Amino acid sequence: MKKSFLALLLLLSGGLAQAADDYPEVRAAMQGLLPHLSIDSIRPAPFAGFVEVLLGAHVVYVSTDGQYLLNGQLIEVASRRNLSEDARSVVRKARLEEVAAEQRFVFPADGEPKHRLVIFTDIDCGYCRRLHQQIGEYQELGIEVSYLLFPRAGIGSHSHEKAVSVWCADDRNEALTAAKAGEEPEPLECPNPIDMHFALGKELGVTGTPAMVAEDGTLIPGYIPPGALLQQLDALAAASAE
Repeated sequence: MKKSFLALLLLLSGGLAQAADDYPEVRAAMQGLLPHLSIDSIRPAPFAGFVEVLLGAHVVYVSTDGQYLLNGQLIEVASRRNLSEDARSVVRKARLEEVAAEQRFVFPADGEPKHRLVIFTDIDCGYCRRLHQQIGEYQELGIEVSYLLFPRAGIGSHSHEKAVSVWCADDRNEALTAAKAGEEPEPLECPNPIDMHFALGKELGVTGTPAMVAEDGTLIPGYIPPGALLQQLDALAAASAE
């Protein structure tokens, strides 16, 4: 989704990270734009005279002299690959690998998993509920589903309160299934990762739910029926193996 340059800068915050590469003009230019901008990496861009700057799951291209900045999608014409999305996928994969299984709602595949999928979900989202109604079908197809809760109404909303209550239940998966079926969960409080789930989703570019992330970091927005999703995941896995 395209965003204005100002919106991009406002979304990115944190300390200026030091990288192993050495692009002082680029780093100085970005720090001048926003002193607290967090730069995850700077590396040569696929076209001359520019570098690719990763800012969380956001990608911009800056001239090596720090004079010009491009904010948009970089497409390789011959292959039709979205190189900007490839770079974002690497970041998503790395960030999600930092989230332990104990910090997720995990619905394991039946038998050996063919694919492991992370889904940012909202208890009150209609398509999220539709997807979860078919969770058994995804599991039967060998798809392991790990949920991270993304209450779209924001922190402090009733959806957020329900997410916390579900996490704090004795059986989290059962409580999540009941809540997605429309049952009001018993109000509970305990140490929980829900705020982390929400912040991570925003960092990784999640704007709606369900938002699925494949093992290679590819973001798959929206609801997809079990059979069609398996085909898409198979295709992504095959492409990654090439």
